[in-house]
Amino acid sequence: MHVAPPGFAPPDGIASLSPRRRALDPLRYGVEQPIFLKSLEIAAIKDPIPDDGPCVFTGRAAIYVGEDEQLDDGAGHLMARDQPLAICDKTAAQLEALGRDDLFITPPTWFYDGGGCC
Repeated sequence: MHVAPPGFAPPDGIASLSPRRRALDPLRYGVEQPIFLKSLEIAAIKDPIPDDGPCVFTGRAAIYVGEDEQLDDGAGHLMARDQPLAICDKTAAQLEALGRDDLFITPPTWFYDGGGCC
């Protein structure tokens, strides 16, 4: 089974999968008990893929814990101190290569709820 049919690939575009979660409560929705809903949003985006490859989000985050208020890596990523920034695997590898002690990169969690570096 394919997420996107053959032929919908670089440089044509990307397929994005995003989990969505919400709860229905008895007070506002008239249900007998709380209901937890999970769904998957699938979007096809016809947009050129960057020269260095597509961004694949696997739930990783970069957290700057240094002395300054923010960190600019010089490659378009501005990180506020102590604030996790969702990053793709490609950016995670680039940031890890910096070898900084004040930059924590989380391993994949396989949970991603939007936002990010790219």
